[in-house]
Amino acid sequence: MKKVLFVAGLLLILTGGCENANQGSIEKLTPPVGDNVLVVAHRGYWRTAPENSLQAIKNSIDIGVDIVEIDVRRTKDKRFILMHDETVDRTTNGSGKVEDYTLDSLKQLYLKDAAGSLTKQKIPTLKEVMLLAKGRILVNLDKSENYISELYELLRETGTVQQAIFKGSKPVSIVRQEYGSLLDSIIYMPIVNWETSPTLDYINEFEKGINPIAYEVIYQTENSPIIGYIKTIKENKDHVWVNTLWASLCAGHDDDKAVENPDEAWGWVIQNGATILQTDRPKLMLSYLRKKGWHR
Repeated sequence: MKKVLFVAGLLLILTGGCENANQGSIEKLTPPVGDNVLVVAHRGYWRTAPENSLQAIKNSIDIGVDIVEIDVRRTKDKRFILMHDETVDRTTNGSGKVEDYTLDSLKQLYLKDAAGSLTKQKIPTLKEVMLLAKGRILVNLDKSENYISELYELLRETGTVQQAIFKGSKPVSIVRQEYGSLLDSIIYMPIVNWETSPTLDYINEFEKGINPIAYEVIYQTENSPIIGYIKTIKENKDHVWVNTLWASLCAGHDDDKAVENPDEAWGWVIQNGATILQTDRPKLMLSYLRKKGWHR
């Protein structure tokens, strides 16, 4: 997949691409170049609109975010919508599990903002999201690992296969067994953490099996062996995705610390190899990176 991404990105560059190629095209995920860092908005720019809403995604696009992370769930009538929790209780004026609702029933609900206030925003379908994102921003489909085959058909229908990033923690042998040749057509990002992938064999097997463009790495302490694995990932010309949402995901160098000292937070993570950062503070992160010359 990495070779396909590189060639596609090169063609866009050589041909001049399209007007929005700098935002939503596959070239964003060509092998890392220089000190450029990509920014991921966690559940969209939820400080300005309800999480996982169309408005939160649009706001992410408007400020120049590279990738938006969303959460995918399936309804009772097997339609795909955006919702982080298993239930709609926290984020809407409804109650109960997503899987017990039909899409039409979910569309009667309204989303709440981060303060818990009701808005006029409705729960979006994944199709609506991908059409909004098309040609404008890359999309990380979280909680989607059990539906990759079904989602692939939706992405083909909307012409957004190469804008969608899947991810998971299973070894490549199991992933290949479950999805077969489909893995050669999608962007799949392995997750590296001490619990599920405690040795370099996990990464090496993925390199031989599907040659991914990026790895999500999780480390709780600064002396975690996982940080040492980053060198191998970068030697393979792959992106290193780090979540700065919470301290336990990045050895304490998280978004909260960045509010007071971004160099000690995001700067430290970047100096230790990250080329993609997922954040709950995308506007602040973009400002910081641009001042440093690390975001283009």
